[in-house]
Amino acid sequence: MDVSEIENRLRTAFPDAEIDVGALKKDGRHFYCKISAKEFTGLNKIKQHQLVYKALGDYLQQDLHALALQTDALLT
Repeated sequence: MDVSEIENRLRTAFPDAEIDVGALKKDGRHFYCKISAKEFTGLNKIKQHQLVYKALGDYLQQDLHALALQTDALLT
């Protein structure tokens, strides 16, 4: 897994979002993600994170070991 694959999946799920994805380590298994999306409006952090996990799908269960996730509603 790499940063571009994570970002592509998130951009597909949240096309208007502000997304910053990067590696925490150079092992291809530890990443951070900061995402602000209008889809998060009115949702608590747990629900916001669940939407991100759904967008990443099977990658969460395969190669991704750690994801430091920061979410927020995108103000329009």
